[in-house]
Amino acid sequence: MADRCLLTTWGEVVRGREERALENFNDIIGYYGRAQQQGKIESFDTVLCFPNGRLDGYIRVDGTAQQLADMKEDREFQKLTAEAGTIVEGLALTDAVCNQGVADQLEIFKEVIAKVPQMA
Repeated sequence: MADRCLLTTWGEVVRGREERALENFNDIIGYYGRAQQQGKIESFDTVLCFPNGRLDGYIRVDGTAQQLADMKEDREFQKLTAEAGTIVEGLALTDAVCNQGVADQLEIFKEVIAKVPQMA
């Protein structure tokens, strides 16, 4: 089971680039679909947000640390991401943990805070 994820978040589409934004979005979804079918990632989930002035949507890609590292080195992934950066505001890629990775990180946090004096 995947213990890592990559969150790709974005804001508003740059005015006048709406058609290209839809094409790029579809290209990215196709890329992730192929990657999942080929076992290069475990899964992905896409969320589109209602207008809120900050976040228009995100894609969460789940896999192992190695799968996500390999994906980020893939030329097609880099090209699609670079294209997206010219079409939407606030594009961000964030490495994160999920599933068992959350429990692992909480265990590390417990170990760390055990060494820090706590304030009453």
